[in-house]
Amino acid sequence: MKLSEAIATYVDHKRSLGMKFTAEGFVLRAFCAALGDVAMNQVRAGPVEAFLGGSDRSLVTATWTKKYSVINGFYRFALAHNHTRSSPLPARTPKLTEPTFIPYIYSQPELKRMLDAVPAACGCDSVAVQAGTFRTLLLLLYGAGLRLGEALSLTVADVDLDHAILCVRGTKFYKTRLVPLCADLTFALAQHVGAHYVDQPDAPFLRLRNGKRVSQSAARSAFRRVRILAGLARSGGARHQPRLHDLRHTAAVHRLIAWYRNGENLQFMLPRLATLLGHVNLAGTQRYLTLTPELLNEASTRFERYALGTAIGDQS
Repeated sequence: MKLSEAIATYVDHKRSLGMKFTAEGFVLRAFCAALGDVAMNQVRAGPVEAFLGGSDRSLVTATWTKKYSVINGFYRFALAHNHTRSSPLPARTPKLTEPTFIPYIYSQPELKRMLDAVPAACGCDSVAVQAGTFRTLLLLLYGAGLRLGEALSLTVADVDLDHAILCVRGTKFYKTRLVPLCADLTFALAQHVGAHYVDQPDAPFLRLRNGKRVSQSAARSAFRRVRILAGLARSGGARHQPRLHDLRHTAAVHRLIAWYRNGENLQFMLPRLATLLGHVNLAGTQRYLTLTPELLNEASTRFERYALGTAIGDQS
């Protein structure tokens, strides 16, 4: 079997399981282009190592690890289906030399500074996204915990303000989910509808100045301007700066902090959070719960109350 045929079979298999597999498919196509469309049993370790990023194992990066993970999954599938007899990948994964990326959790004052910076960042006609539209996008990402692609894919019909519900379609796992809206976010979305009313149910809810759907590149470009004007930065270079996607991480962390403060049963609430975020299990949600000082303080306070309560009960 040719390498391209085996890759196509693997990608089709993954997508049949409900995965988009877009980024992974891109890596595998690049892998095939780099090695040539050879027979599976002709793939050698040297070219594979070169594709991963060279033989210097002291320079293993997150990109190396991502490529390795995708290709390793492909070869596990190929071995299981007798498409090849062996894997050309290194038997052991070297330790990552780059620090693991840690999402940026915005504080409430930082969120306010960001919103305050939107008019100046998006006020001129040279910026494709209008200020009101970009502000609405930020509120959707934080208030509803949406992925960027989910927010930008919303149509007018998907935003049901009468019932305070968003219908999020075509998500990461090809599923549709309903996301309830709080009163403040419902009011903000109603203001957006009033300012950008379109009597077409299938029209994009978030539109550029020219009426087209806001693209991810346009959203990220506007965000860079907003972030700089708001003075939001951290050390570590360009790739470690706060991102739009971190608003979704922030939404999860802030909600957990609020539940701690309200004395909620987290074993009951965490599955609800997973459902709200569109995760298939709690493991996906746990990756969003970055341990911030504020969250650690709330968890410690609850444990302290629990421990003191137990001690009092023992004494009685």
